Amino acid sequence: MRKAIQVLGLVVTAVGVSGTIDRLLGHQPIMGFLNVVNRLVIPRSDALTGYELFANLIVAFLGLAVLMIASASRSG
Repeated sequence: MRKAIQVLGLVVTAVGVSGTIDRLLGHQPIMGFLNVVNRLVIPRSDALTGYELFANLIVAFLGLAVLMIASASRSG
């Protein structure tokens, strides 16, 4: 179970970093399929309009937090 949560944290971090790169460069040259937040979440949420970069950074940091918590927890 711990390994699955670590993988989830890694994927969420990759999604956040990918979205951040997309917002900074205007396009994602590598792994653009990870821009789930930019394609699905931000256009449907009026509250995030104008805060797209921050939303992607928060997703990246949440993924890192999940990854760190899963790595620090002890199984058993």
